[in-house]
Amino acid sequence: MSDLAIIGGTGLTRLSGLEITRREVVHTPYGEPSGPVTHGRLLGHAVAFIPRHGSTHNIPPHRVNYRANLWALRHIGLTHVVAVAAVGGVTPAMEPCRVAIPDQVIDYTWARAHTFFEEDLEHVTHIDFTEPYCAELRARLIQAGASAGLDVIDKATYGATQGPRLESAAEIDRLERDGCDVVGMTGMPEAALARELGLCYASCAVVANWAPGRGDGTVITMDEISANLVSGMEKVKRLLEALVTSR
Repeated sequence: MSDLAIIGGTGLTRLSGLEITRREVVHTPYGEPSGPVTHGRLLGHAVAFIPRHGSTHNIPPHRVNYRANLWALRHIGLTHVVAVAAVGGVTPAMEPCRVAIPDQVIDYTWARAHTFFEEDLEHVTHIDFTEPYCAELRARLIQAGASAGLDVIDKATYGATQGPRLESAAEIDRLERDGCDVVGMTGMPEAALARELGLCYASCAVVANWAPGRGDGTVITMDEISANLVSGMEKVKRLLEALVTSR
């Protein structure tokens, strides 16, 4: 897939195994992206990569320039985007280190630049967001997971919260009542903006910790999250390698 871009989230500020060929600085009408687009080859296949939170992981979720990141990827000719994200597990199946390919999203974020359709419009524009993720790319990710021998969860509802704080236990109870399986801070407006640009976009969610009030109910620490992401991101690497080598 020479038209594939990967957006790296927490735990994936650089793509292990990527043979870098060049870095491309892209200026956009919406400000600067999180960093240059890194072009390279993964197992001999062309891939582009951008770290959502910056190369030093210093951009918090509510300050990510989602519009600039996605506009930059499309501007340079990329059409398929795999968005890797660390999430918290809400429902019992979503235990730490599991990988899920969400099929639905609920947006709890606020005050983020969430659309391209607001200035100098010839007419009001609405997008169909019934199925928020690209079915073609979701299917390929699920198949890649199977090919890599991973027990990937093929359906999940992603609850996108504002951050940067983690949620309260009561908020997680609400999210579960609403039907959320995982919770993260970057799933929106990224998915909707990708749809507005006509990108084939899918999410690869790595469970980094039990959500507040889940699991054994202990306090969540960054050490715990980091340790789980080491294992989880190794699975993501295997999945991505299987994806780029699939036909």
